Amino acid sequence: MKQIRAQKTINVPKDVKVEIDSRRVTVTGPKGTLKRDFRHMPVAIQKIEAGRKVEVSVYFGLSKQLAGLRTVCSHIDNLITGVTKMFRYSMRLVYAHFPINAQITKGGKCIEVRNFLGEKIVRTINMLGETKIKKDEITKDMITMEGIDVDHVSRSAALIHQSCLVKNKDIRKFLDGIYVSAKGNVIEE
Repeated sequence: MKQIRAQKTINVPKDVKVEIDSRRVTVTGPKGTLKRDFRHMPVAIQKIEAGRKVEVSVYFGLSKQLAGLRTVCSHIDNLITGVTKMFRYSMRLVYAHFPINAQITKGGKCIEVRNFLGEKIVRTINMLGETKIKKDEITKDMITMEGIDVDHVSRSAALIHQSCLVKNKDIRKFLDGIYVSAKGNVIEE
């Protein structure tokens, strides 16, 4: 059944500025600027209450359009979280016999994985967008990625994980690889 009008609102923090230009959303905060284009979605996006809230609405929406409404709100909320808190993914290097050697190059924009299962090839993975990678100072065999765009940080983690998949062996026995161990926001000390 169609709903006449469905809407969701998102609160905007004080130090964040949101600009909306025909379903193109630009969010500026203390950590940087992020943009997202929602022109493919049949929704209306506008600022309400003097720019302190963003309202996403759809008229005569079926269940698919109503689900898209919540998706757009989640994307905008991720943009706001990114420019205020940033995102952090932690990954662990797991090996049984051959120690995996990970080297950070290009000032934290690239990682080189060597000696995976004793192989001689060097796997080079470039970080997407403004994502930076570094080795954890406290924990051995742990790398950390940080960035303001959750899509770029999570996709960079996925690229690292997928580069170290075990082929032609029983994956129940050969558990070697690089796995995401924790994800969340950057906590400022």
